[in-house]
Amino acid sequence: MKKILLSAAAICALTAPAVAADLGPRTYTKAPPAYTAPEVVYNWTGFYIGGNVGGAFAGSNNIQSDAGRFMGGVQGGFDYQFAPNWVMGVEAQYSWMASNNTGVIFPGGSTATENTRGLGSVTGRLGYTWGPALVYAKGGYAFRDSTLGVNTAGGIQSPYTISGNRNDGYTIGAGLEYMFAPSWSAKVEYQYYKFGDTNFTGGPADVAGTSFRNDDHTVKAGINYRFGWGGPAVAKY
Repeated sequence: MKKILLSAAAICALTAPAVAADLGPRTYTKAPPAYTAPEVVYNWTGFYIGGNVGGAFAGSNNIQSDAGRFMGGVQGGFDYQFAPNWVMGVEAQYSWMASNNTGVIFPGGSTATENTRGLGSVTGRLGYTWGPALVYAKGGYAFRDSTLGVNTAGGIQSPYTISGNRNDGYTIGAGLEYMFAPSWSAKVEYQYYKFGDTNFTGGPADVAGTSFRNDDHTVKAGINYRFGWGGPAVAKY
């Protein structure tokens, strides 16, 4: 038995090189390339519509109280992305405001009351985008829906005159917008509104000759639906 095993081992050793030669060289296979996730490119070009909620606070030396007032409204506009991370556009916005018929009492007992029911604007804006985020500045024309009244010390409505247009002005602001889903973006925004001063040129003796500012500071959060020309986001390989 021992002789048989030794003979078999010798035969295997002698025939192995020949068998290997008959098999030929091994084929070289290149490893597959590592997977690279596609780059997502966000497109801000297109029209959009949306809504907003927030609060407004009157500036100093206003007839209105500086207490916060709730506001909510709508906006719409168009953006164009270029160069390639800059975005320019135009936006129209209007926000309704909670009633706030407040005023000032003059030394002689007369009162002037003012109630602003809404703020609107038509602005241009310019921003810089990286990924889904857009930071921007805006500015342009502003208008408001506001009433003004004067009462004498006895509580009787009094005639009065003012100079200038107290309901037309300008606005500037800045914000951050984020595209959180296809065709949807959310934003937070600060906006300052400045209107013509209220200059009383006539009325009760303690009212005539006085002047007041008309301005508001607002903070709003909003959401937009975007009708992007090229789609809100595409994969780039």
